[in-house]
Amino acid sequence: MPARNLSERTDRRVDALLTLLSENPMIVISGEKIARQIGVSRSAVWRWTQRLRALGVRVKGHPRTGYRIECVPDVLSPSLLRRRLRDSPFGKRIYHYFKAASTNTIALELGHAGEPHGTLVIAEEQTGGRGRAGRAWHSEKTSGIYMSALLRPQVSPIVAPVITMVAGLAVRDAVADETGVAADLRWPNDLLAGGKKFCGILTEMYAEPSQVRFVIVGIGINVNHTAMPAELAGIGTSLRIVTGKPVSRLQLIVRLLRHMENYYNRFLTEGPQPILARFAEVSTYACGRRVRITTGSESYVGTTDGLEPNGLLRVRRDDGQLTVVISGDVSEAN
Repeated sequence: MPARNLSERTDRRVDALLTLLSENPMIVISGEKIARQIGVSRSAVWRWTQRLRALGVRVKGHPRTGYRIECVPDVLSPSLLRRRLRDSPFGKRIYHYFKAASTNTIALELGHAGEPHGTLVIAEEQTGGRGRAGRAWHSEKTSGIYMSALLRPQVSPIVAPVITMVAGLAVRDAVADETGVAADLRWPNDLLAGGKKFCGILTEMYAEPSQVRFVIVGIGINVNHTAMPAELAGIGTSLRIVTGKPVSRLQLIVRLLRHMENYYNRFLTEGPQPILARFAEVSTYACGRRVRITTGSESYVGTTDGLEPNGLLRVRRDDGQLTVVISGDVSEAN
């Protein structure tokens, strides 16, 4: 049965229009030619150019001649992504939305519907983005990367939490490649720049006692936000705020998916240890960091003491007790 939200999926012909205009920047293309190439009426071309304008794509209309774009838009078009990910499982099945409630929710439905490993769900805007513990994720239109990947790893559920670290390392490397920013990783799923969060990862697993059925890795990155809401300004940031210049979302997401594929394959072939070692190497929170751990039942202060073989965090409490953190919020302690 198809997922309920797929009726809102971006029409492939809108994607074709966007790709056609993007490949011919500053060139006026007649409405008749566009209609013929993507198989729609000229009135549909006009309606869809209006839709692209609402998304921030600067489409210029020329009376009696046609349309052109003034610059290549930074829209995460499935066609543009597929061309850059031809040999990757992440380039095979891409579900794109101009607006969606939650990419993780859609990806979960697709997982249950039997979609293959590597399926991506990408939204230009989320109205109900989710973080850990049911928190909302600020998802400004066309400013960030809001993506969920469907994975079908043949691993034990015991080590599946390491996949969150796989994603975190991939984001970190992609950001370093694209911007030069060396992000910090806060266990288990946050990336920080200048001590403020710009990326969160929400991993959801469906498994049987001995076998993972599928894993959804949701990644939210604040990329080109020029300012954060007042309530988040003290703890949140974006790559644009940090670097002082716009960042290509398209290039960043391609880098991210390439790195994720590499780390994921290494995890499958070599096990968790290389992933945990790399995480401990680049995260200031993995060992020797004074932290406060807040769970649903308690809050305590201690010093991080490395990672368990399955990726869980060890914390030495101030009273000397060693605790293995299964889940909870980690923050820097004074």
